[in-house]
Amino acid sequence: MPLTLDDFDYLLPPEQIAQAPLADRSASRLLVLDDGELLDRHFSDLPQYVRPGDLLVFNDTRVIHARLYGVKETGGQVEVLIERAVGSNEALAQVRASKSPRAGSRLRLADAFDVTVLGRVGEFFHLRFPAGEDLYALLERHGKLPLPPYIERSADDQDETRYQTVYAREPGSVAAPTAGLHFDQKMLVELQKMGVQGAWLTLHVGAGTFQPVRVNDLGEHRMHRERYVIPQETVDAIAATRAAGGRVIAVGTTSLRALEGAAQDGTLDAGSGETEIFILPGYRFQVADALITNFHLPKSTLLMLVSAFAGMEPIRRAYAHAVREDYRFFSYGDAMFITRRHDAI
Repeated sequence: MPLTLDDFDYLLPPEQIAQAPLADRSASRLLVLDDGELLDRHFSDLPQYVRPGDLLVFNDTRVIHARLYGVKETGGQVEVLIERAVGSNEALAQVRASKSPRAGSRLRLADAFDVTVLGRVGEFFHLRFPAGEDLYALLERHGKLPLPPYIERSADDQDETRYQTVYAREPGSVAAPTAGLHFDQKMLVELQKMGVQGAWLTLHVGAGTFQPVRVNDLGEHRMHRERYVIPQETVDAIAATRAAGGRVIAVGTTSLRALEGAAQDGTLDAGSGETEIFILPGYRFQVADALITNFHLPKSTLLMLVSAFAGMEPIRRAYAHAVREDYRFFSYGDAMFITRRHDAI
């Protein structure tokens, strides 16, 4: 039977959607799903579930100040959410307005600078920003941090640090790689002392990560594109881990998507590219043996991904358990540690 959207639905009480981070990053709960067995733990217990010689692959992207407010030439208000840069002073963006701006028109943003609307690229607007100034520096000064749509408040000073991982360094994302938000420096040092290795890649998360799947027949769904960079050092570290019998553990679905997107021909190569990989149950994973991840939205492509990784029935059981046990969900919520089921369906 072909998979449908309803296969990935579940009921979530709204009060379990985390609206703010906990005081300490590693204080979140951790639901361990290991070969079908469920264990209730805390994220500070993670060192019990990784081994010397394992390799954690982190996404070092940094969330940019991607949300801007302004006016059209006609005076109408606009809200701009940058999707991704496409050059030194151009970007694709979502633009919300009472009437869509025309190609060739200008938008005055943050009462500070003008951008030109070059046209449409699918659902996004192609915008040209002022020349001669770094786009990310301009956004950092005049934009606002974009929290996910299910967080029902504006970003505050706390979010400036807590909606970034402690190892964020490459600007370009409009959403955080949220599994990494649970790691603090103390945890990273503890894992290193244990002999757990770390490696890095960059995948810039687009706003498309929050877009709902709009078709019931999943074969008709088309994924959004996200840009990634995988250094040679990371490819070498993965090969060395495999040779020594260690496990490759993806920290977050973003790291997993980058690795699997780059290894679709069967070989993981270093370099940069864009991935629109859509992972459904039945997919054969090439790289990762385990996954650290948050809980994902009903009917989302990320819920489909973790169902492919662990099996549909174990994930359904895990999510039902998490709802019943009052886990916190989504970006500022709790985490899971999942070992891959090689026979997952």
